[in-house]
Parts: sequence; C-alpha cells; structure tokens
Amino acid sequence: MQDDPITSMLRPEPRPHQTFTDAAAAVDLLQVLYAEATDFLSDAFSRTIAQGNPGRRIRAFYPELRITVSSFDKVDSRLSFGHVSSPGTYATTVTRPDLFRNYLIQQIELLIQNHGVPVEVGASDTPIPIHFAVGQAGVAVPQEGVMDFSLRDVFDVPDLATTNDDIVNGVLTRYPDGSAPLAPFTAQRVDYSLARLAHYTATDPTHFQNHVLFTNYQFYVDEFEAYARAMLADPASGYTAFVATGNQVITTADEVIQPVAKMPQMPTYHLKRSDGQGITLVNIGVGPSNAKTATDHIAVLRPHAWLMVGHCAGLRNSQSLGDFVLAHAYLREDHVLDDDLPLWVPIPALAEIQIALEDAVEEVTQLEGYELKRIMRTGTVATIDNRNWELRDQSGPVRRLSQSRAVALDMESATIAANGFRFRVPYGTLLCVSDKPLHGELKLPGMASDFYKTQVSRHLQIGIRAMERIRETPISRLHSRKLRSFEETAFL
Repeated sequence: MQDDPITSMLRPEPRPHQTFTDAAAAVDLLQVLYAEATDFLSDAFSRTIAQGNPGRRIRAFYPELRITVSSFDKVDSRLSFGHVSSPGTYATTVTRPDLFRNYLIQQIELLIQNHGVPVEVGASDTPIPIHFAVGQAGVAVPQEGVMDFSLRDVFDVPDLATTNDDIVNGVLTRYPDGSAPLAPFTAQRVDYSLARLAHYTATDPTHFQNHVLFTNYQFYVDEFEAYARAMLADPASGYTAFVATGNQVITTADEVIQPVAKMPQMPTYHLKRSDGQGITLVNIGVGPSNAKTATDHIAVLRPHAWLMVGHCAGLRNSQSLGDFVLAHAYLREDHVLDDDLPLWVPIPALAEIQIALEDAVEEVTQLEGYELKRIMRTGTVATIDNRNWELRDQSGPVRRLSQSRAVALDMESATIAANGFRFRVPYGTLLCVSDKPLHGELKLPGMASDFYKTQVSRHLQIGIRAMERIRETPISRLHSRKLRSFEETAFL
C-alpha cells in the first residue's frame, strides 16, 4: 500500500501498465488488479467499522483496458463490432472480470486480430465505490448518520458522473483525457446494475444466461419450471441446472424448490448451460416502467438476444383469442424512454430474430406458409402506459391505432425492443392475444382460465425454441450492423 502525504490518502501500491497480445493474459491481469483493489478496500472497511475514523481517505481504483490505433485501415466490413473506425486511443474501466472473463477475452481477441496492435492493462483513475467493493461479499454499508463520522469522508461512493448511459445514448464520445469509450458501459455503471439485478430479481447476476425471455404473467413461470425439470431429466439436453428465486439451484428433476417469504419485484429463473448459452426468464409484470428497469440492468451483461413473450389485446376483428402476433414494428406510447431515445428514432425488425420466431411458431404449431396466417399475424404492436385506456374517450387512441396499422396492444413490448435497440441487444416480440377490447371480448376471470390452460404452454415452447435457434446463429451474424451508430464502441 502507499500513503500519499500530500493528500493523506491510503491506496494500493501502483503497478506499471502492461501491454499484451494475448487476450487471456490481459484478462488475467485485470482480475489480479480488481481483486487487489477490492480486497484492499474490504480490509480497510472492516478496520474502519471496528476502529473508527482513520483520519484520511482510503481509495482504490478500477482496472482499465486501453488500445491505441494509428491507422485508418479498414477491417472486415461485415463485422458490427470488434474494431474501431478511426485512429486514436480507446479505453474502458473494468469491473468483475471474473464474471465477464469470456466476454472480455472474446472482445480483446477481436481487437488484437483486427488491428494488429497490443492492448494495455493497468489501474485507472476512477475510484471503486465502497458499496460495490464490499457488496458482492454480502457486506452492507451503514447508512449515512449511523456512525459518528461520515463514511464519505473516508471512502468513495457511487458517482452519477460515471454511472449513467451517456455512452450508449451517444452523449459521451470522448473522455477528459481525450480517449474514446471502448465499451458501452463504464465499470461503475455495470456495478450499479449488478447490484440492482440482485435486488430486483432475487438471483445473483452470475446465473443469468445469454438468452433472455421476458413475460408479463406468472403462468409462464410455472410452465418454464416444468420445462426445465424435463430438460434436467434428459442427459442429452445440454442443460445443467435450474435456478429459482433466492438463488435456489437444482440439478435434477425431482429436487424441491422452497417457496420464499417475499417475492422480488421481478422474479427471475435460469435454465443454465455450462457455457452460459442457456435461457433466463424474467417475469417483469405489467407496465413499461418495469420493462425499462429490467432491460436497463440486464443490458450490462451483454446478452446475445432478448425476446418478449407475453399477452396482448388483439385489435383486429379477424383475430381470435389465442392467436399469435409477431411484431414487425412498434407504436411507442409508453413514454419511459422518451428522454433517452426520441420517438422519431425507428425501431427496425431484425431479420435473424424474426426468422427464428416464425420458424419456431411453425415447428410448434405444425402449420407453415399460408396456413400459418390462420393463427399468426405480423404487424405493428402498440405499447401504452395506461392499462385502463378503454375507460377514457377512445376516439383519439383508436384513431392512432388504426393509422399506425397496429394489430396488437400491450404495455411492455415497445419498451423492451426500444431498449434493445438503444443497448445494441438483438430483440424481438411474439405475443398471444388474450382479449379483444374493441370487439367486446374482455379479459374476464372465466375466459382467462380456459385461455391460459390451452395457450401458455405452447406460447412458451415457441419462445424457448426460438432462443434455441438463435443460439445456433454465430454471434458475429446475430448482432446486426443496423444497431450500430456512427461513433460506436468496439466492444459489443
């Protein structure tokens, strides 16, 4: 450790930056630096709690990754990530390199291969907040005022200046030192979301898989658990474990999952594979606010795709309860992303996702081609923020729905798709018609019961099969160039 007499600061002994042409070795050092920093802070925190105010600031820093490119030489134009577009220095702070090891190795390898230059690893000048340093060990930081001195006088706390979406929103294109962002999120932004995920979902971020299904009804959770148990009973399935609320892990089909005393805001379940290519199901409940919250935080895990599989109101008389809607466009009246992604930004359909969803519907329903039109429509899905829109004057909303050519209405799908676009995560939507309010078929208890019994299992199977098809698509082809802006980070 080093005691700086000028600032009276205690910090770990600085290490010189090192260059690497081996991605795994670079990540090894990132892990060492991160462990040294967080161990240092954890030890200092324990001493401070036991002994009181040390009378000086205690600080450790996130590790960082840098690359300097000096040529305008173009790389493979088919690639949407893994390269920078112009000469300069690019940098990012890194947290939890243990959790992101495979991702970091993949991204660094692409950079080294595409540009033929080494990467540089060392300590950054961004302090690690004490909450994030000790939080992953389950240690709680006392609230301000509990102790006889302010912990903020000793340790760093989360800083909104580095805990935001300025990079993905295109606001931040250069750091104060002149370098450009290398990754879409800073280390503090990632740490913040990892903590929020554990809180909202009651499962540890380490359990999340690369393919995420969102739903808005508990019935899908029950079916997902049943499917998971069937997969665990099949040695050839490739699935290794199922994780339920409270980090309850089962590896065999007959193990019991205990009910929890208090359900989290967004119960989450994980059907895991050893390579992380399993499926996570998140019950976000009803409403665009939850949809935004969930995707805001899951995005830092850099999933390969996320899909919405939930219920909707059918808007066309030709539809029947139980029909499917494959979204090709979105009418955004959810409003939760208006400040981050203006309404004039189009949210395009992604071919790879659309094909996977349509193929999955054909496989599960045994209908194809023209016959598939009997039970599925493609078109615009409208997402609103007022669950009881029917109780107000309907002339305005109905006119907009008609002019947009909407075929379905819900409260989550456009939010999830728009945040997928914003965070460069491939997205898609397949909904199931549960009511038709414009045509007198309302969602009443008796009707819903029969509907759920016959449709939920099939709908969930389609979502799962679509994800399994997406899993077979190479990541370089799945992540579309249409999600990338002019000045884009090299990291996915």
